[in-house]
Amino acid sequence: MDTKNVIYELRTQNGLSQDELAEKVYVTRQAVSRWENGETVPNTETLKLLSKLFDVSINTLLGAPRKLVCQCCGMPLEDAIIGREKDGTLNESYCKWCYADGTYTYSNMDDLIDVCIPHMEKEGFTEEQARAYMKQKLPTLDYWKRYEELSDNGQFEAFKQQLVKEINALQIEGMPEVKKLNALVGKFVNLSYRLPNGKYVQFLNDETTYLGTQLEPQFGGERCFGVLANMDFILVCTYAAGGADPELVIYKKR
Repeated sequence: MDTKNVIYELRTQNGLSQDELAEKVYVTRQAVSRWENGETVPNTETLKLLSKLFDVSINTLLGAPRKLVCQCCGMPLEDAIIGREKDGTLNESYCKWCYADGTYTYSNMDDLIDVCIPHMEKEGFTEEQARAYMKQKLPTLDYWKRYEELSDNGQFEAFKQQLVKEINALQIEGMPEVKKLNALVGKFVNLSYRLPNGKYVQFLNDETTYLGTQLEPQFGGERCFGVLANMDFILVCTYAAGGADPELVIYKKR
């Protein structure tokens, strides 16, 4: 799809007139008209404003001329899974699992590979094939090539270890010790918990990336423990297969 069609569709889907769109991105109505007629395309700064306004990547606005790939894990990128800066703008170089709120979530290739392998096995890879592929692929990606420049000198890793200590200090009966936490996008772990009054509540934001893990109970059984945390809280729950019948164990402000 050409840029002119993309902008027209986004404008009309959002119920904006050309005048209203022009006002929001600080241009004239005539400029918007020229975009939609295919006479011109927005400049770089205006593309950034349009990206933020419509919550789509600049790549999408330009008609997707590039195939975006996460420069940390190698995952093909679509707008729905692109990582975000602290101000909410999209960073088209990374996925939500590898880059969240302006922070890189992985500092160790082996940890990232361990997270990716189960997903690749679902695509037909054996564990050995997946591990070999990732060990070859990751060093070619920009984040790992520029790790010394881009990394935060272990600050985020130290934060994760502090969270692990706090979670284990809760000493929840039947829950094994947490060893490490992985990046998890809210949309995929935002379960609804039933309150005593019969109402249901969700504690997460679908668009936010959290740290968490799933643990098998120490004493067997079919239910798993789910752990989620960020700067503000620690949440522990149990659930059946596929996240069914979730029960909140603890929700603790930090």
